[in-house]
Amino acid sequence: MSLRNAMRISLAATVVLGVMAWSSDTGKPTTVKGYVLDSACTFTKGLKKPISADCATACAKAGSPLVILTDNGTIYLPIADTTPSSGQNDRLLPFAGQKVTASGKVFERGGSSAIVIENIEAQK
Repeated sequence: MSLRNAMRISLAATVVLGVMAWSSDTGKPTTVKGYVLDSACTFTKGLKKPISADCATACAKAGSPLVILTDNGTIYLPIADTTPSSGQNDRLLPFAGQKVTASGKVFERGGSSAIVIENIEAQK
């Protein structure tokens, strides 16, 4: 086998292993507890909880993505695990301004956290 063919095989194996590693990232099953509020207020106003359910709902209806903000300040971006993906505001809107418990698969990248919600309910 020539050096050129060996390098091609090595490169192909590296690509296949990389694709397998990328596609096998299934997220870590986790439960998070926090407030559902709009992303803009979370970042620009530094809120620790929503101003009100009406405010969170109005911002969501105007197009601001809803997020889950935990007590320790972690912001979870709700995402879909489908391609093409879809927004999650419709699913979170009934919980706008409330404290929730959400379970699902959590993904982290570049300092950001996202969750594919499997179950969500209002905390009592």
